[in-house]
Amino acid sequence: MEDDEETSLSSKQSAIDFAAYVSSRIIVAFVQVLPYDMADSLCRLLAKLFSRVIVIRRKTFAENMRLIFPNSTPQQQHALCEAMWHHLLLMVCEIAWAPRRLHLTNWMKHFRVRHNRVMLKNLLSGRPTIMVTGHYGNFEVSGYAVGMMGFPTVTIARRLDNAYLHAYLEEFRGTHGQLMVDKEGCAPLIDRHLATGGALSLLADQHAGTKGCWVDFMGADASCHKALALFSLTSSATMVVGYTRRLERPMLFESGVVGVADPLNDPTGICAGVRPLTQWFSDRLAEAIAPGIEQYWWVHRRWRTKPVKARNIARAA
Repeated sequence: MEDDEETSLSSKQSAIDFAAYVSSRIIVAFVQVLPYDMADSLCRLLAKLFSRVIVIRRKTFAENMRLIFPNSTPQQQHALCEAMWHHLLLMVCEIAWAPRRLHLTNWMKHFRVRHNRVMLKNLLSGRPTIMVTGHYGNFEVSGYAVGMMGFPTVTIARRLDNAYLHAYLEEFRGTHGQLMVDKEGCAPLIDRHLATGGALSLLADQHAGTKGCWVDFMGADASCHKALALFSLTSSATMVVGYTRRLERPMLFESGVVGVADPLNDPTGICAGVRPLTQWFSDRLAEAIAPGIEQYWWVHRRWRTKPVKARNIARAA
């Protein structure tokens, strides 16, 4: 009887997931045929709805504002909230457009690349490279474009609960060779990939729990995964912190590099250990975000309460 109930629940959930997948594909198909200006106007309208009427992660947004912008006025916070939702909605549109509108023959119409020699020097060096960014700008289109230009990367990501949507997103990311690996048990695969001089792309602003490496991020305590620094230090991989932010219209981006750390050439001691390297890339990421704060995910639960043990360790240091 219990097995029958579990099977029934599983089938029901599968049907719900499939319905959500079909709905998403219909929305994507609709977005793909929209002109840029029409989609931009629609996103602005929906952003007003999400910031004024529909409460989505309002508590998380308010807490992040309290921590990072304690002196901001309610009006400034509301303006930032609306601008952030406009960015997030437009980001979804750009992901839908990328396979149809972004190609090797026209990428220069969509990207203004800064520090391209720094990026190419590291990707073509034959040494392992770790490309670090955050929930900022359009990191999905950035990864797509890097693969399209002949630099396939490995990315660590948590599997989506909806298997149909996960497969669809994985197909998008893998179109030009970006390999997605689940974070559970991925260390051996990543070590082998880096040992052969491969490139790894990571989001550096994921909360790592109470046992993570606690550093200052935009003026507040944040827990970072130690693995990011360890991957670089144990494989002597160059770490490149970059960004891809949207400019004045949809599908027009600026990509650049804000810092490079090399364990084999480290005169300033950035790579002396996990904590200094983690603090370094957190500072560089904050530097990248500063010119366009509305393009950061302020509904992302980046900052949590620092445990007492971590505070005591920080004081002792």
